[in-house]
Order: sequence, then structure tokens, then C-alpha cells
Amino acid sequence: MTPHTPSLRLARRHLLEHGDCPSGLVDERLARSWRRSLASGLLPAGRVTDTTHFGEGNLKHALSRNQELLAHSRPVMEYLFEQVRHSQSMVILADNQAMLMDTLGDVDFLSKAERVALATGASWHEQHRGTNAIGTAQADADSVEIHGGEHFLERNGFLTCAAAPIMSAEGKLLGIIDISGDQRSRHPHTLGLVNMAARMIENRLTISSCRRHIRLHLHVHPEGIGTVAEGIIALSEDGWIVGANRNGLELLHLAPPDLGATPLSHAIDIRFEELLARHKRRPYQPMQVHLHNGTALFAQIHGGQSALTITPPIPPVAVPDDALSNLETGDLNWRNAADKARRVAGKPIPLLIHGESGVGKELFARAVHDSGPRRDGPFVAINCASLPENLIESELFGYSPGAFTGARRQGSHGRLREANGGTLFLDEIGDMPLSMQTCLLRALQERQVSPLGGGKSVDVDFALICATHRKLREDVDKGIFRSDLYYRINGLAVNLPALRERTDFQALTERLLAELNPECDIQLAPGLLAKLSRYSWPGNLRQYASVLRTASAMLDPCETRIDWKHLPDDLIEELTSMQQLTTQSFANGVPQNLEEISRTAIRQALESSSGNISEAARTLGISRQTLYRKMKY
Repeated sequence: MTPHTPSLRLARRHLLEHGDCPSGLVDERLARSWRRSLASGLLPAGRVTDTTHFGEGNLKHALSRNQELLAHSRPVMEYLFEQVRHSQSMVILADNQAMLMDTLGDVDFLSKAERVALATGASWHEQHRGTNAIGTAQADADSVEIHGGEHFLERNGFLTCAAAPIMSAEGKLLGIIDISGDQRSRHPHTLGLVNMAARMIENRLTISSCRRHIRLHLHVHPEGIGTVAEGIIALSEDGWIVGANRNGLELLHLAPPDLGATPLSHAIDIRFEELLARHKRRPYQPMQVHLHNGTALFAQIHGGQSALTITPPIPPVAVPDDALSNLETGDLNWRNAADKARRVAGKPIPLLIHGESGVGKELFARAVHDSGPRRDGPFVAINCASLPENLIESELFGYSPGAFTGARRQGSHGRLREANGGTLFLDEIGDMPLSMQTCLLRALQERQVSPLGGGKSVDVDFALICATHRKLREDVDKGIFRSDLYYRINGLAVNLPALRERTDFQALTERLLAELNPECDIQLAPGLLAKLSRYSWPGNLRQYASVLRTASAMLDPCETRIDWKHLPDDLIEELTSMQQLTTQSFANGVPQNLEEISRTAIRQALESSSGNISEAARTLGISRQTLYRKMKY
């Protein structure tokens, strides 16, 4: 434990004897925290009660309630930990009540940390632990560093801790990010690191939570837009400031109470309509604006096309705040599928998800699980197409000890029993062998599982979600899928749109780039975005996310815009071929109307694909049904 300095010893003694600290001995903020700790009934040498560690149920509830915070914080925590690795330190994320939700740390330091309950589920609220960086940052909603003997409890004196609050776009405290370590490893830049990490998380959360709004990204330099130092302002469709990160509030000299009560024109010397008009003339180009005091800023507008179109006001519609709504980026077909699935979540109605490979069927299924009453139970996903036929039965239903050669000595419960109390997701169920369909049907009807090799049948209770890229109704007619199983799993069928059919390509792109690049705001060059939006994407979201991940990796450290040079060569070749196809369709003369243009493009696509309807549809960026319909005219 670090020895107290003379001023700390004197201030602490005076606090215990008189209830206050003499002025000038310690920082006033530290003195206030000490007074709060004393008022909570704590003593420096006192014991910490067991009530300061929440139960597993409370931790699960906190993790469920803070899913988005955790999702955006974990990549930043991993980056932060790389900066302090091997320094006897750990990185911590706490919720807005100072309960520890996630930690990363050096193995040799974690054992020391656990002795003072520096572990998930523990409360580090000032009322429970006295003055400490997490609890004091929570109490003051401001960043703070607490070193050694500055901790109120003597048992924590071996620590040096720096913490910063994470604020929402509405100015509310969401959580705390902290670096704690051995006080001997104190570094002068640790507080700066956690402050930067908090701003990185806030920026991603602001973009995510305000994706339906017009966003104004601000900085005093145009090159500062897209960095951790940028300001982000969320605007309503009539130009009122409804959300902001802390940098945005500081740049516009506003405070959280001003959100929802201040039109943009009160902060910037330009009409909102003129700002939109400039954006339409030069999309995504930084434009210079001025505050009313004359200070110049550079601004860049972001937002879905629908958000940038001024429409008459309509009555507000309540949007459910759940995992399904978090996946929405504006496509009506996806939203309709989510609305239908949300209605059956928690009811004994199986859900069947149709969609091409790569559209996000498992992502959708997991969101349905996380949005329903079984969210705290397990989510067990099984890809029926990837399991060898001779292992499917043992994988699904489990087996008794010694049931077959190579079986584990202790046997196996099987995936259906693992799903008990939660959700069973059978992906690509249309590829399940016919022989296994019979066994699955029996288990679904009886709600019991009998392990291979004998043994007592076990009751199971789970919600059932299945998914397939196949047309199961046609497979039933062909005799390759059991009709009784089809009707058993088809309680409610929903169709997820292919990427080429979605209307939210730009918003979806922004979301993917934000998830792939949590530390900075990466954008697509506008011309490239238009090209990519017209590509057929046969691999759908999985393929597009892979392309964006690769392109992001190709960026130089100073670059924030993805352009042609960052794309894989095979995609560049396909996009170029697509452009040549369009050009060739006009080679024999300029069509006179849209109908003639459409016929010319279809004819060229069919010729290039040797009559392959699916390939022609992908080239044209439309569904096969749409192509069939157009070929009739």
C-alpha cells in the first residue's frame, strides 16, 4: 500500500475528527467525495459488506439492459487494453450505477484485483466503496483519477485508477470506462486514454442511436471530421437539435438541457433549409458555417435519404426499444418481418425465416430471442447443412455413456436439451436429411428428447425458430421434405429481403462501417456508394460486410474515406463489367423511353448469362420474380 503524503494524512485525520477537510490540503473535489463516503457510514479501515456484490440475476439484467453500450464498448476496451498490456492494469466497463459489467486485464494483476472485488457484478458506487475513480466519476458525471491513498478505503490504497463517464446523445449517464492498476505503475497519460476511449464510445453510440435523424458532424478543421474529436449533432426534420455528443455540445456552446429545446439556427448563423440545399449540391463535402459569435466551423451532413427529404409532419409512431428495432435501418420489408416476429415472441408459435444465404437470418433469429421473454435463457443455433449426416442425431438428441465407438465417456446432453428454457434455432433446416426429419418431428410433438443408446426421456421447453434458403413448399411437393414437419415448424413465416432488394442501402452501409470501425467515422466515396448500391450482391449482407471489412483494413492511418483503390480486385472487375454492360446496352442507339431502356437491359443481361434467369436477375439487381414479370411484357 502506498504511504499517505503528509497533506493526505492530515486531511484524513481532520475529516474523521471534524467531518471536513481543511481547505488547501487536498483537491476540493476529492474532499467532497471523502465527505460523501463518510456520510454513507463508511470508515477508512472498515470492512466492505457482502451487499456490495450483486447476484448473477442482477448482472444478467444489467448486461441485457446495456447491450448496445457493451457492443460499442468492447472493441474500444480491447484497443485500450493493448495500450496498457503488461503494466499490471485492467480495463473496466461499469453501468450508470457503478456496477462492473466487463473487464479485461493482465492475468497476474487480476488475482490482486479480485481480492478487493474488482470483478464483474461488484458495485463500486461511492456508497459501497468510498472514493474511487469509477464511483466518483459516476457521482460527478466527470472524469477523475484517484491514486493510492486518495482512495477512501485503505484496502484500496494499492490501486491507481482513472475513469471517465460515457454519456448518451441525450446527455444522460450510460456508464463508466476505467483503467485500474498497481499504484506503482501510474502513468501521467492514463486519464487522457480513458477520456479518449469514452469519447470514441460516445461517438459510436450517438451515430447508432441517431441513425434515423439528420446528423451534423462538426470540427474547427475539415480534416477533424471523422476523428474522435468531432462533434456530432442530431437534428429533427424541422431543424431542432435533439441529440449530441459532448464534443458537439461544446462546439456549439450548449448544455444537455438545451437538447430538444433549441433550433439549429439559434446556434449556427445559417438557415436549416440552406444547409440542406448545400448538402444536396455537394453531398458529404465539409462546408464552412459560423456560430453567431463569428467562430468558423466545418460541417458535414449525414443521414438516410428519407431523413434528408423534408416531408409534412405525421403523428409520431412508437418504435419498440428492443433488439429487433436495433437492427432496423429503414427498409420496409425488414421492418414488416420484425413487426410480425415481435408479435409471436413469447407465444408457442414456431417462426420460419425465409431468405437467401447471407441476408442475416441468424442475426434476425437472435434478435427475436433477445426481444422476447426468454431472452435470459440460452440461444442455441444449429446449422443443419454443416453437420455430417451420421452425427446429426447424436448432436441434436445427445447420447448415453458408451452409446457408440468414439462417444465421450460421460455422454452428451445434446443441443435440444441445451436449448431448454430458451430458443432453439435450426438454420438451413431444408438441408436436413429426410431420416432425421422424422426424429425431429417426434421430439417437437412430444417435447421430449431420448438420448441415443437408451436412457430416460427428458422433457424440453424451448421456443423454435427455423430458417432456410430453400422453397420448402416445393420440397414438400417433391417429397424431399416431410409435410407434417413443414406444418409443425411453419407457425409464422417471414421473408427477409435480399440486399439488392433493400431500400436502406446507405443507412445500412453507415451502420456496417460504424460497427467495423468503432474508433473513427469511415465513409464511402459518394460515387462508389452509388455503384455498390446497384451491384447484385449474390452473397448479400455477409458478402457486403466482408468487402467493407477488407476495404477498411486497406485504409492508411490518416484516411477516413473508402474509394475504388481500397476494394478487392475481383469486385472492381465485376463493378466495371456492370458499367460496361450498361454502356453496351446503348451502343446501338439511344432508347427513347424507360420501357425501351428496360427491355434493352433485360435482353443484354439474358444474352450475357446464356439465358440463366438467376444470373441475369443478379446482374440487373432485381429478384427473379421481378425479372419474370418484366419478361412477360
